[in-house]
Amino acid sequence: MAEGGEGQTLEYTPTWVVAVVCSVIVLISLSVERILHYLGKYLKKKNQKPLFEALQKIKEELMLLGFISLLLVVFQTRISKLCISEKLANKGLPCEIKKDTSSTAHFQTFFNSFVPGAARRLLAEDSASSTGSCKEGKVPLLSTTALHHLHIFIFVLAVVHVTFCALTILFGGAKIRLWKRWEDSIQEKEYNPEEALKTKFTQVQDHAFIRSRFLGFGKDSALLGWLHSFFKQFYGSVTKTDYMTLRLGFIMTHCRGNLKFNFHKYMIRTLETDFKKVVGISWYLWVFVVIFLFLNVSGWHAYFWIAFVPFVLLIAVGTKLEHVITQLALEVAEKHVALPGALIVKPSDDHFWFHRPRIVLLLIHIILFQNSFELAFFFWIWVQYGFDSCIMGEIGYIIPRLVIGVFIQFVCSYSTLPLYAIVTQMGTSFKKDIFEEHIQEGLVGWARQAKKNKRKAANGSTSTTHHGSSQVDHKETIPLRVQMAEVGGMQSAMEEGNAGEIEHATVSHGHK
Repeated sequence: MAEGGEGQTLEYTPTWVVAVVCSVIVLISLSVERILHYLGKYLKKKNQKPLFEALQKIKEELMLLGFISLLLVVFQTRISKLCISEKLANKGLPCEIKKDTSSTAHFQTFFNSFVPGAARRLLAEDSASSTGSCKEGKVPLLSTTALHHLHIFIFVLAVVHVTFCALTILFGGAKIRLWKRWEDSIQEKEYNPEEALKTKFTQVQDHAFIRSRFLGFGKDSALLGWLHSFFKQFYGSVTKTDYMTLRLGFIMTHCRGNLKFNFHKYMIRTLETDFKKVVGISWYLWVFVVIFLFLNVSGWHAYFWIAFVPFVLLIAVGTKLEHVITQLALEVAEKHVALPGALIVKPSDDHFWFHRPRIVLLLIHIILFQNSFELAFFFWIWVQYGFDSCIMGEIGYIIPRLVIGVFIQFVCSYSTLPLYAIVTQMGTSFKKDIFEEHIQEGLVGWARQAKKNKRKAANGSTSTTHHGSSQVDHKETIPLRVQMAEVGGMQSAMEEGNAGEIEHATVSHGHK
């Protein structure tokens, strides 16, 4: 057997050790894979397609992590043999060079206590073995030990991000589900015959929604409106009056005539759909990671200042969402003194940044990721190098970072996310989740067929397209009319011609 446990290869490793280690790794991997597989089957059985797609997104992230790990393992030797000058290597260090290596020893002792023999792992080899390949006055670009630590950090970052996003959706969704009692009470009141026969005449200034949101006219009131929105996000961000008014405004704009539309169920569906976008790590988030790592220079306290980025974004997003509700109230108060019937607000994209409500979801995605990065970096440094490590920084910088991280997680879950779920429905257009899943599939099929027909028309094949589209029996459209009425009378929200095309496309899709 070769001398020195750290340098021995498989040639001098007992076969039973190799077999046992491989068995454990394969067993753990297959167990995780089976758990995700059965979870996916359960979600499909419960018709939770958005959550199933979110699970698929998590699998993609795991696959990406696996590919990153593979690249680190394959190229670690070549990377460690790349050499740079000592002068260049001493620039931009996160810690000043010291002879003491106790911080690294701390992690090795901690890690080896859980994983016996971990010191023999290829990624954890001492960097001294690669320094001999560099000439005098030069050092390796990145040691195998540093590569190993980077490997662990990327894994921890991805796991923490997915976990925190899931917790945010879980707690935020729990609060939104509490609104179901408001939806049920509205449904009961609207379909009470005695209530339906009563004529309503609303004094705008006396309405609870206007009293709580409208603060007058002029520049002073505009400033007060922003201040009110800022503080409102922290207490009673959405009241029952807000919910009832925004719900009615959505229904009267997008599915007029069907007051039975379940607005709460629609919100839950849109939130589940958005979850699959939030849980992923997009390319621009990886760019943030690279920038953050680059700025981690000794004495800059970069991670302390970076912690304020998601904090400021969170406050800005929450204030903006509250101010959208205030703007809706202001529009009604400016135009009317009294109204026949109920008070109805008018949804519009003009109230959102750049007239795009979807920007709010992008900002929430960035907020959650940056907060996950901050907390993942903290725990990784704590375990990897110890709490007293120079990378960790002074205690005066650590405590505010942790407080900000916990604050962001709490406020985003219980205030910002519920606000996002209801306020972003106040845009000019509705989301596809307003339709049931089978109708969504029909619309997608129709859209694809329309694009295909458009290409054919451009190539001079319009005659075939018109002949194919004319063979639809009027009787076949009747079941779909019933389905469309069940999801909220969407025909009234569209032009009659477009509705006919959608009906034809859905029926055609169902017969394929």
